[in-house]
Amino acid sequence: MKKLLYILLIAITPMFFSSCDELFDNVELSEEEIVNGLKTALELGTDSSVIELNKEDGYFKNEIIKILLPPEADPLLEILASAPAYLGLNEKVDEVILRLNRTAEDAVTEAKPIFINAITEMTVEDGLNILNGVSSNKAEFDSTAATSYLMAKTYVSLFSLYQPKIKTALDKKLVANISTNESWLTLTQAYNLLVEPENNINTNLDEFATGKALDGVFYRIGVEEKKIRRDPFQWALDILDRVFGSVYVEE
Repeated sequence: MKKLLYILLIAITPMFFSSCDELFDNVELSEEEIVNGLKTALELGTDSSVIELNKEDGYFKNEIIKILLPPEADPLLEILASAPAYLGLNEKVDEVILRLNRTAEDAVTEAKPIFINAITEMTVEDGLNILNGVSSNKAEFDSTAATSYLMAKTYVSLFSLYQPKIKTALDKKLVANISTNESWLTLTQAYNLLVEPENNINTNLDEFATGKALDGVFYRIGVEEKKIRRDPFQWALDILDRVFGSVYVEE
């Protein structure tokens, strides 16, 4: 276990945590080797993020990335807030929200191969810029430069591939043998009958859910990247712990 830990640390620590250089006094790494270490860390970080989001409640119980109804549904929610409880309309809204989040949790594994491809194609220059916190999004040091890189490189292709998967997931009968699309359609059609045509809700739930699901993926990757930069030693321990169970540095 100790050897496995050191191999992982040698791959990532010199790039992110210079104060740990004394751990590797006899290790000299080329720029290419350092960037390869970065790629290893990003592969592990993105994989860990996907695994966490793919769990039940990976989205639903994370208030930062939890997917709620589209903004267009706000007038509907205002009406439902004063509706008699016996109608059960608020419960229907809660069911739609649950299904939206179950959809994201179900489909998130589709992101893994796209991230791996983008990481594999990363150049040495790209890698060094990431290590130095250089990002086109910020003038100052960017602690999520790798996340910004992945977003720029993958978002369009990821959306194109992800949306049909999201639609398939939205059509899956995930809760109470009813799909998210069926529940959303029932909800919006009932509302549209009560309002003027110009106030109808016509949101494409596939596009909305795909965008929100990807927002959650990139947020989670950003959290993982900050952990790597802040304390790669502890991050490596956490990764090994997730893979092998309790980690002991001693042999």
